[in-house]
Amino acid sequence: MNGAGGAYVVIAVCFGIGGGIIGRSKGQSFWLWFLVSGAVPIFGVLAAIFMRDDRAVERMRCPGCGKVHRVHDAFCLRCGTELYLPQDDAEVIAPERARQR
Repeated sequence: MNGAGGAYVVIAVCFGIGGGIIGRSKGQSFWLWFLVSGAVPIFGVLAAIFMRDDRAVERMRCPGCGKVHRVHDAFCLRCGTELYLPQDDAEVIAPERARQR
């Protein structure tokens, strides 16, 4: 391996680890963001920084099977029921991040 190729691998791994840690802190898969940030170093980390924090999104319960989903999900992955935005605050469950504090 020549100097330039070795340097790129080190940079890609470092950006991959950084992107993975940022993605994991926002409730996503570490390995997915490791791969994205390692493949496209600067833009992958920027995408991880600016993505939505899944732990800070309000949730709701599926009317068909009772599984808890984020309010922006369109279908239940367990039973296939089409989900609609909650009509009142009684149907909304607090975000995970709010419960941890």
